[in-house]
Amino acid sequence: MATALRLISRGLRKNTFVPLYNSCSFLHTHSTSFGYKEVKEEEKSRLVGNVFTSVATNYDLMNDLMSGGMHRLWKEKFVFSFDWDVAFRILESINDVGRRALRDQDDNVPEETQIFVCDINSNMLTVGKKRAQERGFGEDKSLVWVEGDAEELKFEDNSMDGYTIAFGIRNVTHIEKALAEAFRVLKRGGRFLCLELSHVELPIFKELYDFYSFSVIPVIGELVAGDRESYQYLVESVRRFPTQEKFGSMIAEAGFQNVEYENLVGGVVAIHSGIKF
Repeated sequence: MATALRLISRGLRKNTFVPLYNSCSFLHTHSTSFGYKEVKEEEKSRLVGNVFTSVATNYDLMNDLMSGGMHRLWKEKFVFSFDWDVAFRILESINDVGRRALRDQDDNVPEETQIFVCDINSNMLTVGKKRAQERGFGEDKSLVWVEGDAEELKFEDNSMDGYTIAFGIRNVTHIEKALAEAFRVLKRGGRFLCLELSHVELPIFKELYDFYSFSVIPVIGELVAGDRESYQYLVESVRRFPTQEKFGSMIAEAGFQNVEYENLVGGVVAIHSGIKF
């Protein structure tokens, strides 16, 4: 087995983050956001679960339509930002990245590597397994499928060389709990890497992006998937997610150091990175 993951940050903007506020006060209330709605904390997991149960079968198609196929490029960029050749136990919270790593980074992924694909939604796990089988990874022992909650991971302390999460952390009820769990399960020297839809600040581009998000995406969801509400939630959840700077400070507050981020497409998505020392 490998020693702690050696860390190389490739092309991410170098920002030093310190905690800007107490993230517990940001999220520990009796209610939380579900898009623009305020719901009881205990209700959010069920509502988000309903969304992903609804969208699971059309997940890849809708992502292609909504992003013009660019989500595939974002995920490839994300995959290539990680040092797969020196990580032997990797936790992937929300499935999709590990399969791409085995496909695109096959020569760099050691044979003994295990990628634990963890998702709270059984329907999304089923779709992930099906996609893996279609791409020839159905019998690959490197992929270990686990149904689990990012806020309460079923893994031991200091057991993972790396942690990746793509387009998932904005859907948890308590972001700070998911970050604390990521920090807990990582070994010293382990790297946290997060790909998430984020905030556009360029004035003209922001106006166009907002129009597309609120006026087009829900219509696509209704026409293609027969589900306008889930895609309305998607758009609203992005707007309620912390800005790049605030999310960076939350990662730092969880204990990570060398926290950085890189905007893609003007901030439509961002890759955040941190190291556990």
